[in-house]
Amino acid sequence: MRKEQHPRSWNEIKTNDSWAIFKIMGEFVNGFEKMSQIGPCVSIFGSARTKPEDKYYKLAESVAKGIVEAGYGVITGGGPGIMEAANKGAKKAGGYSVGLNISIPFEQYVNKFVTPDLSFEFHYFFMRKFWFAYLSKALIVFPGGFGTMDELFEILTLVQTAKVRKKLAVIIYDKKYWNKIMNFDALVDSGMISKSDLNSFTFCDTIDEAYDAVIKHLKKYYAKEKEPKVIEPALHLK
Repeated sequence: MRKEQHPRSWNEIKTNDSWAIFKIMGEFVNGFEKMSQIGPCVSIFGSARTKPEDKYYKLAESVAKGIVEAGYGVITGGGPGIMEAANKGAKKAGGYSVGLNISIPFEQYVNKFVTPDLSFEFHYFFMRKFWFAYLSKALIVFPGGFGTMDELFEILTLVQTAKVRKKLAVIIYDKKYWNKIMNFDALVDSGMISKSDLNSFTFCDTIDEAYDAVIKHLKKYYAKEKEPKVIEPALHLK
């Protein structure tokens, strides 16, 4: 049960807002110190409500394992469902399994497959989104609800407005599901987005398509970067 919220005085609000600056700075510093060592990564988004017996859970685990075996890290929101599946696949492959957890009153906890020193808890959603955008070289988006859509459209907005300076592949898995949620063609027809905006992402209907699209993108644009070595799950960064 959620705690009842009591109105705060104006002085309390001002004081809390001032101290929030230091909390935000701390989340920036902690992130730069640890996450700058990881190297190219792929973020995997999807519903926190997806169960282990669900096909999407198994597919997310499989593709994450393949991404790590190809020499890249995996980033998720650190919680249950698709996030847990992706971290599980990354851990099985012995690579970087990053969890960007958010402190909310329900549905969210750190899953056991996140590398301990690569588990980060954020108070602010905008800080968590910053690190997804900053670290990710590619994204795979599985079916999900409000949170997944929020993350997906945040990234697509950054791509559309050229605020993402690096090349970024956005792979949306299961076209049939997403077309029920959002009619992208209707946005073009109504003039709300340009037809060229549809090139900001790629639909994939098989896990092989999703994996191949991500790896092809990474090898094309990040081949010159030093790829992280596949490491033991018990790695501890200083």
